[in-house]
Amino acid sequence: VQLQASGGGLVQAGGSLRLSCAASGRTFSSYAMAWFRQAPGKAREFVAAFSRSGDSTYYADSVKGRFTVSRDNAKNTVYLQMNSLKPGDTAVYYCAAGRAGPESITQRSWYAYWGQGTLVTVSS
Repeated sequence: VQLQASGGGLVQAGGSLRLSCAASGRTFSSYAMAWFRQAPGKAREFVAAFSRSGDSTYYADSVKGRFTVSRDNAKNTVYLQMNSLKPGDTAVYYCAAGRAGPESITQRSWYAYWGQGTLVTVSS
């Protein structure tokens, strides 16, 4: 599975961005699809994910109510709509695919495939 993330950029606090993650290879019906982020000097952290079935979504508490994950199966693409952005959301955002289940959906080690990352910068 190859993943290509895009859509990052510079935005003012309160603004919005939509990230895309295009997958090639096996379809993501076989994998949980997730977004992680890594801010400078910090560990990579879970942001949001779809379950392997695609029926369930999961969000980090820090982004609930502001971020929405969606998918287009025909395009093999997952999106992360980010609204009400804050300076604390500044990070490199990565999409990932793996065989995580509900109890491991937030854990990096369960994701075998990673995109290259796209930088999101939120100015105050």
